[in-house]
Amino acid sequence: MLQKYLIIFLVSMVPLIELRGAIPIAVGFGLPLLPSYIVCVLGNMLPVPIIFLFARKVLEWGADKPVIGKFFSWCLEKGHKGGAKLQEKAGRGLFVALLLFVGIPLPGTGAWTGTLAASLLDMDFKSSVTAVLLGVILAGIIMGVGSMGVFGALGSM
Repeated sequence: MLQKYLIIFLVSMVPLIELRGAIPIAVGFGLPLLPSYIVCVLGNMLPVPIIFLFARKVLEWGADKPVIGKFFSWCLEKGHKGGAKLQEKAGRGLFVALLLFVGIPLPGTGAWTGTLAASLLDMDFKSSVTAVLLGVILAGIIMGVGSMGVFGALGSM
């Protein structure tokens, strides 16, 4: 059982998959939802401070390098686009916009992209991490309810 928790913890740290993919895996494993949810939130949040503090600098440094430049430029572009969407829709309510951006489980709107966007928008660290955490909690609730509904329906067939 510990191995299954480790798997969902690691999956929740993977960009683009994050908690949105880890919770359905946990439900598929038959793990209890609440402990799985907590493990997934912790795993999804672990890289957030590192992303906020260092990702922008690393991506800007590597954007003009021969082998990694295209990928780093793509990541910067994705972060800038996410940030522009947030700022356009939010105006002064950037905190709530970031929370909803991360919290609504759509492809490319998770903690990684939200944190990078917050960094590129020069939001302060504390409010960025808080908004991302609340967004991850919201996404986890949505995915947990959705996963239980899907797997519950499949189990009754």
